[in-house]
Amino acid sequence: MAGESTGSEPDRTLRLLWRSHFGEPVGSRGPKQRSSVDEVVETAVQLADVDGIEAVSMRRIADRLGLKPMSVYTYVPGKAELVDLMVDRVAGEMALPSLDGDLRERLAQIARQQWNEYLRHPWLLSIDTSRPPLGPNVSDHWEWCLRAIDGLGLSDLDMDRIVTLLLGFVTGPARAHLDAERHRAADQESAVDWWERNEPLLDEILDAERYPVSARVGQAAGAADSADPSDAFEFGLARLIDGIVDYIRVTAR
Repeated sequence: MAGESTGSEPDRTLRLLWRSHFGEPVGSRGPKQRSSVDEVVETAVQLADVDGIEAVSMRRIADRLGLKPMSVYTYVPGKAELVDLMVDRVAGEMALPSLDGDLRERLAQIARQQWNEYLRHPWLLSIDTSRPPLGPNVSDHWEWCLRAIDGLGLSDLDMDRIVTLLLGFVTGPARAHLDAERHRAADQESAVDWWERNEPLLDEILDAERYPVSARVGQAAGAADSADPSDAFEFGLARLIDGIVDYIRVTAR
């Protein structure tokens, strides 16, 4: 993420993220601006959705918007800042639903919201989230998540860690699910077809006497994954929520 500052100067990305408060940046060179930060960010998101975050460049954005490449820098200082703006943009594209139901349902709601965001924008899985951009949409989302577990007697630090744990869990199953979808689209062969085609060879090299447990478990897992690849996400989410609920029951004041 962007956000490296020098001296006591405020983070320049924060002014862009909160441009609804501070106002649109005004270019310091060239003719009157023909576009806007919002259009630059939206174009970048569209490029990333199709070709991945690596495909996003100032030149490609300029071509899409009919601008000269260097003029894009009058809206966004660089790609690091642009990625922060993209993350905040997609965090606000879906309205945050009301947090209804019991604790388990609220926790599941948070995880599924994140799951759906990854499926809409797979490039998010390639973003460094060690310092998330504190834009209005990301901040609204974080507040929404924390409210799901507020008032349960947890310390503020525990609340932060529980939400971080829950959101972090989603990345693994989402990445596996999207990788499987890309593989299926690339070779037009389902996981079931692959296993069936290679079964004779696998039977020969994966000796059941040497790998008795692996053979049994692998067969069961392959059958389950072929039915619905998101089952692994739902199973893991349920077990994680079990642990969080037990922890709250024991430690909450």
